[in-house]
Amino acid sequence: MADQTPDDDFEFDGEDDLVEQLSTLDDDVATARANALRIGLEEYALEDDDIDVLEAVTNDPDAITYLPALPVLAVVGRPNVGKSALVNRILGRREAVVEDTPGVTRDRVSYKAEWNTRRFTLVDTGGWEPDAKGINASVAAQAEVAIDLADAVLFVVDANVGATATDEHVVRLLRKTKIPVYLVANKVDDARQEPNIATLWSLGLGEPLPVSALHGRGVADLLDLVVGKLPEVSAVAKQEIGGPRRVALLGRPNVGKSSLLNKTAGEERVVVNELAGTTRDPVDEQVEILGKVWTFVDTAGIRRRVHLQQGADFYATLRTSAALEKAEVAVVLMDVTEPISEQDVRIIDLVLESGRALVLAFNKWDLLDDERRRYLEREIEQDLAHVAWAPRVNISARTGRHLEKLVPALEKALESWDTRIPTGKFNAFVSELVAAHPHPVRGGKQPRILFGTQATTRPPTFVLFTTGFLDPGYRRYIIRRLREIWGFEGSPINLNMRVREKRQR
Repeated sequence: MADQTPDDDFEFDGEDDLVEQLSTLDDDVATARANALRIGLEEYALEDDDIDVLEAVTNDPDAITYLPALPVLAVVGRPNVGKSALVNRILGRREAVVEDTPGVTRDRVSYKAEWNTRRFTLVDTGGWEPDAKGINASVAAQAEVAIDLADAVLFVVDANVGATATDEHVVRLLRKTKIPVYLVANKVDDARQEPNIATLWSLGLGEPLPVSALHGRGVADLLDLVVGKLPEVSAVAKQEIGGPRRVALLGRPNVGKSSLLNKTAGEERVVVNELAGTTRDPVDEQVEILGKVWTFVDTAGIRRRVHLQQGADFYATLRTSAALEKAEVAVVLMDVTEPISEQDVRIIDLVLESGRALVLAFNKWDLLDDERRRYLEREIEQDLAHVAWAPRVNISARTGRHLEKLVPALEKALESWDTRIPTGKFNAFVSELVAAHPHPVRGGKQPRILFGTQATTRPPTFVLFTTGFLDPGYRRYIIRRLREIWGFEGSPINLNMRVREKRQR
């Protein structure tokens, strides 16, 4: 779980001396205790990936590790061929909206999926609405985005309809790409319909693969073929290592993202227009602030809901997600002259889901009067309580006022994002915390924490091995105390739990 701040957090009476105890704890003693706890885990039934986590543990606080970027598989096709049904079948759960209406859309376009222990990102590009320029152009634009952002493409056609002019329009694009493209013939519900797929050979994408997304027929064979050939690490969403740190500029349309990029770059690099949503594609730009070079990505403004967008805006959202995947820290800009909106919160939540470091930039500060300032502080307290740990900077992108404050905020967030707590220190923290504030008894049982470790940085991700489930409020309490002691200002914290039972003798 990632940290949030809902109402059901644990509030324990009285103070404890946790900070003092940890500051006086000898590192060698802490390491010896953690090693003893680790040995004790051998009595419990551990799984293969548990062993992987434990073997990757390092006591070097400067060691930076992160989860590899998962390979990306995109699902492309014209409306009503069953893309969303196939996405749901692959995920094994109903995530994408499915209706018997072409062009039905949904809020999310990418999902984490798993097949035969291989994890990957599944991108559903079906959430667009054909515009007045015609369906061919819309589907082609969708395919073009998918090619840019994926390691492999599933091109879905309706086997009972056959190849249409729209399908052939997309195929011309797909043939040019160097990434694998799999032709999926959907709606083959039984063997009697299999002869229908013979005409699809004419598309020139190789053998059509018959499936029924509705009934699941053939989907397992499709995934065996496709997932087995995906790269271990995505070639398109891979982590950027070395060079200037990458900063994604996010915010709803017209909050000043392009103005900020232009001001820091010192030139008119991006079109700035009063019309909201002028920017479409991300624009990478190396900028220098206070003598330090950063790579800024100006991303297209995120509209309130994907299903209200016309084609170009939907693809802009896809590209925004991709830019965030490649960034290390996100600056979310908000216009202080307007109330904090649901859109603002949704964009922040998108950053939290991505695990990137976070800085909040309140733009147009030079236009703020005293009355609006009072309302703004109240809005921040109410709507942004779950990211109270994110650094805040008050700027004016138009005039350049206080832009230099971005640098320490970005550096602090990235430093937190890279922070590692040695295993000995982390286990000492957990032991002292539980001793002072035990987990409540539930159903006559009290779960014990057997061992804890920081599995990765970027973002800091901790794993607790326990004898039972910890209440979400107790886990949030642990995260809150982690922040009080080690800071983690500007970085989300993930706390994962693995409930394990003693081995049967």
